Amino acid sequence: MQKIILALGLSLTLFGGAVQAESAGPAWDHFPTEKLTDKAALQNGAKLFVNHCLNCHGASFVRYNRLQELGLTDAQIKSNLMFNADKTGETMKVNMDAKSAKEWFGAAPPDLTLVARSRADASKGSGADYLYTYLRSYYRDGSKATGWDNLAFPSVAMPNVLWEMQGERRPVMADVKDSHGATVHVFKGWEQVKAGSVSAREFDSQVGDLVAFMQWMAEPDQKFRVRLGIWALMGLALFALVAWRLNAAYWKDIK
Repeated sequence: MQKIILALGLSLTLFGGAVQAESAGPAWDHFPTEKLTDKAALQNGAKLFVNHCLNCHGASFVRYNRLQELGLTDAQIKSNLMFNADKTGETMKVNMDAKSAKEWFGAAPPDLTLVARSRADASKGSGADYLYTYLRSYYRDGSKATGWDNLAFPSVAMPNVLWEMQGERRPVMADVKDSHGATVHVFKGWEQVKAGSVSAREFDSQVGDLVAFMQWMAEPDQKFRVRLGIWALMGLALFALVAWRLNAAYWKDIK
């Protein structure tokens, strides 16, 4: 219980504005988009989200029965994913109400329903790219209250909730001169300090599944919207062709 409360109180700035750092952190990695069409990956991502995120953060714009679109039955949803609700028609909320959270921690933990869309940056990548990078960029730092820091979000208040799978590692930095002659710390890679419960490759895959679910959660109808947009464009193209030929027929005898 103490662990959950600590994670809740320290996660309030998880998806807030970025903090400027003196060192150059990693560029956003590319999220494996093929997982968005992999129902097994999405189902695993839903399990990871419920087990590791839903204790503190809600997804109050998504109902549990919407997970049927991922190939899950009502029975599977109730047995494996519903710990804070009684009916599958309920939304994915946490037990603690926002008023109590604000009184205890100063602000309610942010809702994560749309975070995969809100963190997109035109110059860096999609919101899924950010989440995929962020969740894989934690490292041990004894100077922080939680014992963790994050290269993608320096001085983040949220601890590494996936540390048991990831293990412990440290960033390898190098000192280089920038265009103004100043020395900056540039990220070069990671060094594993303590092994996790899964390999680094498997951990990246697990994070990919989690981010895939969060991307789906942010816009469950994205694939339908894309298909509808293609049909709409095809209809407009056909209409343009018909209008062009009608225009030609109307003006052919007029000089």
